[in-house]
Amino acid sequence: MEHKKTYSILYPDIEGVEYKRLSDTACHDLALDMLCQKITDDTKEARLVMETIANMTANPEVAKYRQKVFCDILKFPKLRERMLELFDKFEFVRNFGTLQRSTDEKSGIWHLLRRMDELNDYITCVEAMQECLTENAVESEGLRGFKEYINELYTDACFGEMKADIASIKIPASEVKSVTIGINVNERFEATGLGLISINNKHFKKSGIVSNFAEAIGAKAKIQDTTDWNGDMHYHNVEVGGNGKYDILDKTINMPLMEKLRFAGDEARETMSNIAEGDGMANSTFFFSNTATKMLDMLVRKLRDTLNKYANVAVLNVSQIIPEFIYYIRVAQFIEKLTGKGYTFCEPTVIDDDSTYMQSRGIYNLRLAVSGTKNDDIVTNDLDFDKEHTVYILTGANRGGKTTITQAVGIMYVLAQGGISVPATHFCYKPLDCIYTHFPADEDKTLDLGRLGEECIRFKEDFNACTKDSLYLLNESFSTTSFEEGYYIAKDSVRALLKKSVRTIYNTHMHKLGDDVNELNNENSDAKASSLVMRSDDGKRSFRLEIAPPEGMSYARDIAEKYGVTYEMLVNETELQS
Repeated sequence: MEHKKTYSILYPDIEGVEYKRLSDTACHDLALDMLCQKITDDTKEARLVMETIANMTANPEVAKYRQKVFCDILKFPKLRERMLELFDKFEFVRNFGTLQRSTDEKSGIWHLLRRMDELNDYITCVEAMQECLTENAVESEGLRGFKEYINELYTDACFGEMKADIASIKIPASEVKSVTIGINVNERFEATGLGLISINNKHFKKSGIVSNFAEAIGAKAKIQDTTDWNGDMHYHNVEVGGNGKYDILDKTINMPLMEKLRFAGDEARETMSNIAEGDGMANSTFFFSNTATKMLDMLVRKLRDTLNKYANVAVLNVSQIIPEFIYYIRVAQFIEKLTGKGYTFCEPTVIDDDSTYMQSRGIYNLRLAVSGTKNDDIVTNDLDFDKEHTVYILTGANRGGKTTITQAVGIMYVLAQGGISVPATHFCYKPLDCIYTHFPADEDKTLDLGRLGEECIRFKEDFNACTKDSLYLLNESFSTTSFEEGYYIAKDSVRALLKKSVRTIYNTHMHKLGDDVNELNNENSDAKASSLVMRSDDGKRSFRLEIAPPEGMSYARDIAEKYGVTYEMLVNETELQS
């Protein structure tokens, strides 16, 4: 049976698709680690979700493929519930069964019967998956393709016929009382082959050895001219006589072939273990005993290997797709739970227009929802990326929501390209090849180079890696030095990003950089910079975005008010003290 290529409901078989993984720093800056822990409290599953959404590609077909699969999973809660039950059963059999477990244990009949039971369980699981996908009218290419895939596996592996065969031959291990085997011999009475004749639910009956042997060879009619069992075969235990010797040795010093074969079983081996030396028959008896044992092991092993070959179809192919289903199911449960609490989500749409990169309405940071901020208290915003608005210089009051919205945009892309519904009323986008972040580094990462040196090196590395299909999010970058030095580096950085047409949000307190957008735009025609402001209404933070010139010295005033060093605060305090 040909081993079929594995199937994926996350990674469609599209030629030339390249994936880039977000850096651990970017994942942390976007709070993806925290979000994944909110999606599922299972550590292994959280890592699975992270690895999935952190692998990005600019190919729009991948995003469409995932999104349609997710819509099916979200739409059919009964499908999610049933598939989880089947996966649990499947994993239990795989983890605690014997089909995939390497062992030095001899391949006995009991072992073989256990394997038949396990294969039957696998087949039942595959059949249940078929029924589940058929009962729920899935529409996505991914799930319809998976249904066809497992149907093809089921047919190619002859699972239907095998299930019927297993049902007809399966005998509970407790009912197996004896095994009938046939041994071929050569002219020297050496065993040359062995085959399984039957598995019996009764023991062989005792009979007289000498009388049976005499009867068997006394008439030619008793020597069979075929290998068919006539149903008249008997078994005789070897028993110890009253004098401590084996009666059979006294009766059959020159034991003929038919009686020697009787010692092939484990009981005979144990019985013959103390045969006196020099009786002329111990070696031959052991020879037949060992040969029969090895051949029986070989026979069962071949049957086991045949079962494994077919079980691998289910185990290897189906088990590999279970984590992908788990990804969709856990995220669907997460979105469904938040939607039930009143938070807004929408199905994203992929844009094919080369002049528009993103259109979003009513977006908000998902981190606010999972942290417990009430839906009515969340301020939503609208934001677009296109050729006229490729790089945003975002300014506004301190603690006014600049970092929150910067982070929100990155999360939107990650979710959308993972196929997931996004926190917005409308979200159309052109997929990214990767997201790069430039947020303040931890203190211990800047000891050798200093904060500014570390920032410069990190920006250069990310800039060299990013493309026109990337998103770059900068948060207060180059603000750890004097204003003049930071502004000089920041302005050149923005010029370079415009040259590359990289979608960018530069969140900064350097308002002068926002005032320079017209000058920056004179150098480029394919991409433009815009000043984006987080508005304050009468000094109060509104958390609302607007494309407008910077509001002046609001940042400095906020800092002054925070530490009580405005003129009014200083003078009033002095007058009160006097």
